Amino acid sequence: MKEKIVLAYSGGLDTSVILKWLIEKGYEVIAFVADVGQAEDFEECRKKALFLGASKVIVEDLKREFVENYVLKAIMGNAVYEGRYLLGTALARPLIAKKQIEAAINENANIVAHGATGKGNDQVRFELCYYALKPDIKVIAPWKDKGFLEMFKGRTDLLKYAAEKGIPVKASIDKPYSEDDNLMHISHEAGILEDPMFSAQKSMLEKMVMPQDAPDKETRIAIHFKNGIPIKLVNKDDGTVKDDSYELFVYLNDLAGKNGIGLLDMVENRFVGIKSRGVYETPAATVLHIAHMDLEGIAMDREVMRLRNMLTPKFAELIYYGFWFSPEMDFLMAAIEKSQEIIDGSVHICLYKGNVLIEGRESPSSLYNKDLSSMDIEGGFDQTDSRGFIRINAIRLMAHRAIVEASKNK
Repeated sequence: MKEKIVLAYSGGLDTSVILKWLIEKGYEVIAFVADVGQAEDFEECRKKALFLGASKVIVEDLKREFVENYVLKAIMGNAVYEGRYLLGTALARPLIAKKQIEAAINENANIVAHGATGKGNDQVRFELCYYALKPDIKVIAPWKDKGFLEMFKGRTDLLKYAAEKGIPVKASIDKPYSEDDNLMHISHEAGILEDPMFSAQKSMLEKMVMPQDAPDKETRIAIHFKNGIPIKLVNKDDGTVKDDSYELFVYLNDLAGKNGIGLLDMVENRFVGIKSRGVYETPAATVLHIAHMDLEGIAMDREVMRLRNMLTPKFAELIYYGFWFSPEMDFLMAAIEKSQEIIDGSVHICLYKGNVLIEGRESPSSLYNKDLSSMDIEGGFDQTDSRGFIRINAIRLMAHRAIVEASKNK
């Protein structure tokens, strides 16, 4: 009996070579294909895996689960890695790993494999999730296997092997960089983009247009939230209404992309300690992130916000590093969800040439009191009390100044 392996399979060069290599090593390979919204011909992917010798191909449609249980949860927690990256790739990995482990259990396979390199983040994300969900699982990661690395030094060796084994590939010099695509974003990195001075080209973009190429016309929408989750979108220009979170996200991706929203070019710090340059297109999530933060401004208590903001960088870091299925993530998610219990209301937005302009917000949980904050209306509290408030807060400042002056006179 051959040992069974469930391979996370994309249909690309790397995983196609890995599939064939594992078969030649004597394993029975089951190809697991996760549909998280990438532009892919999944029937063609299935046929290719079977042609290469896979005993079975499992294709799972995970788009709705990806949006509802991962993307929108991250937006709810304002998860932004290093202040800029909305974590499109990182959020897909725990879902893919979870479903791959479920497939392994269903197929009575005690081994899983992936095609992530030994220099990147994805190897960590996949394997941490594997072990968290099934501690006794065996993992084969060819790009960390000595024998595999001796055979394949890089892309040239992969292409040579593919030619020798009759593996159909779509190698092209038109895209001398790698991409990772899902419903939330598409990333472009490596190859020519390893030069940090190489500018992102408009020909690269797939989910959006360059801001300068967007229509010279505003698009106005309203996004409604319940417990920090977007539940409805209204296009105020043409009356389109989307009241399903998943459909809302898909629609907004198209709308924001046409308005040149969501482009990010940055150099970030990988978990393994290497700096990496990436170009990201994240249309819908960019709009939702900005809208959600604005609604919190009117509906979230100041001290709750202060505490939550202390947790947010760690939340983003855990996602980026691959600790989605960890006790600390369970703790943080519970705290974040608690903070969102009254983040209800709507945010009115203008989309224009790469900009997300907030035009107004309203909330049944609003903590904003126009009369209290008004400079034209007396009331709320006795303004003369502010004199004492300021004096009390100034005590330590005056004490510090006295010490500084005394030290100068020594």
